[in-house]
Amino acid sequence: MFVDLDLPGRPQDNRVVVAMSGGVDSSVVAALLARAGYDVVGLTLQLYDHGAAVHRAGSCCAGQDIHDARRVADALGIPHYVLDYESRFREEVIDNFVDGYLAGETPVPCIECNRKIKFRDLLTTARELGGQALATGHYVVGRALEGGGRGLFRAADPDRDQSYFLYATTAEQLDFLRFPLGDIPKSETRALARELGLVVADKKDSQDICFVPEGRYADVIRKLRPDAAMPGDVVHLDGRVLGRHEGVINFTVGQRRGLGLSTGEPLYVVRLDADAARVVVGPREALATRTLHLRDVNWLGERPADALSAEGLDIAVRVRSTRPPQPAVLRVVDGAFEVELPDGEYGVSPGQACVFYDAAQEHARVLGGGTIASRNAAGAVRPAA
Repeated sequence: MFVDLDLPGRPQDNRVVVAMSGGVDSSVVAALLARAGYDVVGLTLQLYDHGAAVHRAGSCCAGQDIHDARRVADALGIPHYVLDYESRFREEVIDNFVDGYLAGETPVPCIECNRKIKFRDLLTTARELGGQALATGHYVVGRALEGGGRGLFRAADPDRDQSYFLYATTAEQLDFLRFPLGDIPKSETRALARELGLVVADKKDSQDICFVPEGRYADVIRKLRPDAAMPGDVVHLDGRVLGRHEGVINFTVGQRRGLGLSTGEPLYVVRLDADAARVVVGPREALATRTLHLRDVNWLGERPADALSAEGLDIAVRVRSTRPPQPAVLRVVDGAFEVELPDGEYGVSPGQACVFYDAAQEHARVLGGGTIASRNAAGAVRPAA
């Protein structure tokens, strides 16, 4: 596989910084660029407790992964640097993640890590090292646009597409970023790793959120804010108090299992009222959502965002990474972004991301996205009779 990064001049005239996580994807990127003749420099971020992470399989940005990135760089004969971003990762990502859960939201820390660490701070460092581009192992496509600049598109492999996590990348950042793996499936990446003789060729992919061992979000929150979880009532939409809970951090909107209720009817978490320490439950139909109100929107469309009117723009959206895009209408009303979902969606929670695409099919262009601030699901509690 030959990699053309669409940079001026010959490959050897261009320094490319590669974000090396220690996994197979970024290692293949570094190896392919080195083989193509680019002046490659590897950068690895240490984002959280190195010592604790050494004993965890499937982590990233700490412990064994830093060691693996260094081994790959040594084998390729390229410079490699490890940057200690642990304090800024704690402040910009972990603290915001904890605050979001305590507020009754469902945050997506990987998006914040890309927005505030990898594609802001790391990109700045890449420029300081004289790089003409920063390349990563993400499965997403960056492509030159006819009108100038570069656009962001879904990956060729829909099962690996990571565009949901990269919607906050700005147009200026996209001009500097390159994603060499966006047009190939993961199976081909594995095959390339073996062909290139990389020591990480058969390494397992990272799983879950890097700083959340075994997916236990509540454990992380209790450790960082031991006095923050407040017990309260589990309340039905009709006003009945059905039980007690040990903190809203133990629940997410749409959750059915683990409610500790014996009512004889299937109930779901409909809303989390963090201020009142109340978990509101109800039937599945109460989860139906048709309108989303967004905050912190990043717009990548060619039309200026303020040119969008209340009449709306037909787009496709994803409200979680595991779902395919679905038809939607995007509106800007009094300067605020709203998304209408004609087919509805279930289990949408504030704090999640809503990502815009120009179409629902594969290879669609990413038009931006934002954080879900509120939704119009049935969430009000009626007084008990």
